[in-house]
Amino acid sequence: MFANGALGQVAASADGVFALLTTANPVVGKLVLLTTYVVRSLDQAVTDLGITQENNPGLLKALTEFYSVAPSGTELWLRCYADTVTLTNMATLSFAGGLQSLFNEAKGRLRGVFIHRTPAAGYEPVVADGIDADSIAASAAAQLTAAWTAETLKAPAFIIVSGLHYQGNPVTLPDLTIGSLNRVGIMIGDTASGNGCAIGVLAGRLASIPVQRNIGRVKDGPVVTLSHAYMGAVKVETADVTSVHDKGYITLRTHINRAGYFFSDDPLATLPTDDYNHITARRTVDKAYRLAYDACLSELLEEIPINDAGQVSVAYAKSLETLVENAIVSSMTSNNELGNDPANQNDTGVQCIVDTTQNIVSTGNLKVGLRIKPFGYNRYLDVELGFKTISQ
Repeated sequence: MFANGALGQVAASADGVFALLTTANPVVGKLVLLTTYVVRSLDQAVTDLGITQENNPGLLKALTEFYSVAPSGTELWLRCYADTVTLTNMATLSFAGGLQSLFNEAKGRLRGVFIHRTPAAGYEPVVADGIDADSIAASAAAQLTAAWTAETLKAPAFIIVSGLHYQGNPVTLPDLTIGSLNRVGIMIGDTASGNGCAIGVLAGRLASIPVQRNIGRVKDGPVVTLSHAYMGAVKVETADVTSVHDKGYITLRTHINRAGYFFSDDPLATLPTDDYNHITARRTVDKAYRLAYDACLSELLEEIPINDAGQVSVAYAKSLETLVENAIVSSMTSNNELGNDPANQNDTGVQCIVDTTQNIVSTGNLKVGLRIKPFGYNRYLDVELGFKTISQ
């Protein structure tokens, strides 16, 4: 007889399991539109789905860029649509064959969705605001869809939309920092000059890093090294990256003394004062939500000891607090995904509190308070430089 469980091992994380929704041409006997595929490498996608530069250049580019950053073996859900389907269609909850059916099919496995398209030849975008209006409309629809999967399926996710047909003038761009779409981001930037978006690069970077990690972290190295990066028709080096960044878009940039291209930051389309205004915050809190939900689910319809006033017993409240905290500590704190103070051995970065004055008998409802501690991030480094005083 061998004892088991002492090592505290956990299953491989699904934190980087994403979906790509995009337009494509069907491939006879291989790629069927409105069908979900799970791929784990570029070679598998090319072989199994018959994707080539000739029949699906846009799809091949997105998958190639995804696996240029994410390691082979990374799970990616793929669903393709006709080139007449818009970003807004794909982002809309009620769209036939759209995100609602995908989220239901995935059964909570998806942590993020990336929405992209290669429009049909002759497509004429509405660009009065300096970007395809479809990208902006899709972001609003995506927020409703992301809220639905969090609230209804208890499976929170974020959604990133390709910012297509950027016209090169950030002045006209809608300001995302005055919005309230804290589950949605828009990316502007590509590895080719034109109207596209290198959303595969972004998805690949996010799939390859832990939830608390910023996509622009310099220590992780550049995301684009073998080609130039563009914003519309202009190379990133000469584009007004700062203004695009300041309006809340995810984009690419360069750093002096560093080769290649990096992400500028990871903003979501919401107010700077929103607690969830960055992908790092969104992914971190969503992971804690999923862990807490799973821990609490085991207690649903459990018999709860009570005192003479019908209130939850202190012992049970403490056991539930410990259950939730341990779930998050083992999956997040132990993996350095929370900003707990290493100098304080008692700081786990998570606190769960059950109010024992709640009357569980009369309401049947038990409220649980949960707080997690995020990391801080060096978004700016100001160094004051001067001469050291020399004693005479």
